Amino acid sequence: MTEQTTDPTTPATNGLPGPVRLRVAPSPTGDPHVGTAYMSLFNLAFVRQQGGRFLLRVEDTDRARFREDSEQQVFDTLRWLGLTWDEGPDIGGPCAPYRQSERLTTYAPYVERLLEEGHAYRCWCSTERLAEMRADQQARKQPTGYDRLCHGKTEDERRALPGFSETPVVRMLVPDDVELGFDDLIRGHVTAPRPDDQVILKADGFPTYHLAVVVDDHEMGITHVVRGEEWISSTPKHLLLYRWLGLQPPRFAHMPLLRNENKSKISKRKNPEARLTWFQEEGYLPEALVNFLGLLAYPPARDADGNDVEFFTFEEFAQRFSWSEVNPVGPIFDVKKLDWLNGVHIRSLDLDDFTSRLLPFLEADGVLGTDASLGELARLRDVAALIQTRIAHLTEATDLVAPFYVADDAVDVADDARAQLSADAPQVLDAAAEALEALPEDRDGLLGSDTSWRTASIEQALRGALVDGLGIKPRFAFGPLRTAVSGRRVSPPLFESMEILGKEATLTRLRALRSTL
Repeated sequence: MTEQTTDPTTPATNGLPGPVRLRVAPSPTGDPHVGTAYMSLFNLAFVRQQGGRFLLRVEDTDRARFREDSEQQVFDTLRWLGLTWDEGPDIGGPCAPYRQSERLTTYAPYVERLLEEGHAYRCWCSTERLAEMRADQQARKQPTGYDRLCHGKTEDERRALPGFSETPVVRMLVPDDVELGFDDLIRGHVTAPRPDDQVILKADGFPTYHLAVVVDDHEMGITHVVRGEEWISSTPKHLLLYRWLGLQPPRFAHMPLLRNENKSKISKRKNPEARLTWFQEEGYLPEALVNFLGLLAYPPARDADGNDVEFFTFEEFAQRFSWSEVNPVGPIFDVKKLDWLNGVHIRSLDLDDFTSRLLPFLEADGVLGTDASLGELARLRDVAALIQTRIAHLTEATDLVAPFYVADDAVDVADDARAQLSADAPQVLDAAAEALEALPEDRDGLLGSDTSWRTASIEQALRGALVDGLGIKPRFAFGPLRTAVSGRRVSPPLFESMEILGKEATLTRLRALRSTL
């Protein structure tokens, strides 16, 4: 079941393009939150399914927390995830400007109308007076909220009272009979707490979220507002503003919040995984993160046998999307599940794609330069084929790949790898070198024959010399060889690594370790 664009309750789009128009509206107050991607995914899935338009609007009216570089981070991370928009500050559109700080003249007439019609009033209370008022309410165990000291007073009348501020704010006058219930696409009929007289215009001339969101969503033709459940309590205020201003409201869908295992809300202050940039830094694939975010609040598809199919693309998600299927219960952000899913997506990549995705991490770690030769890149492709099934994060590639790009007589042997060398390691290394000396250096013979430097023939020669010849179990026979070749206890498959390195490099590495024992 999918939402129908012919639903008579769907608001008009003000003649703007697209049968449905949805938006994501992040605030540039630091590293982008993973919740921005989460909301964008569900917005965009519905938009693409319905052939509508997805807008990116920057809500930068909180000037105290504004950070200049944050906006570009939003653009970069959402594009990295493939959650792209049709209109926005960087690409323009019929509703420009898309930054609230550039729309201040847009809000002024709406504020004046609310003041003129008695739906709003100026408030001159100082911050100190408001703090004392709330402290007193809390001490008396009363609901906190503005006490309307300024309502109905002129500036001169209010000036004569304590706690006066020269620069007023504007508050909406919430009536006693305000409607507190509304219909939600995810939750059905919802009832919210009664709001107090919310500030809608701050002393600095900037609108608060509550006014700006209503005005902008109307002027940009937004048909569906998709946001976190923390905004449920604000929805009656917004619907009141729509009614006072004679505007048709959009439909609302309040998404469940992402939570930690202890059910607390994920925050950038406490959780590194709350930062979208963290996922890039840790080597997650964007399609894996999109897949994971979809699973957090939406059931997986089912195969012909009724089994859950947790691996899906954005296109598959959008095709089967329905608001009625969104789970309203706050999902647990299980990073272990994401790690598993990321590994599945890594293994699904074709080899060339996987290899190209490793490059930025290898370059950043100094394994390869940005001017790597064709030969180095060809070797990387061979190595990538060995490790694709062995990593869950792209960042894990460096330790596995680096040994293939160091001098053969200068392999750095890790302490834990050296510590596991047995007493017969010298004998093993000597016998291995002698057996490999007998193999031709070229790789042109038949695969699996004993007349070429190939994986099968390398394994055959070493098993014959060490397992059969010396009577050593494979685990102990091949451990010293792995240490010599990679310097690590954990490495790509041994015989395949030797084939990639070549005969001369392999023998140099075996002898280099032997010389230290």
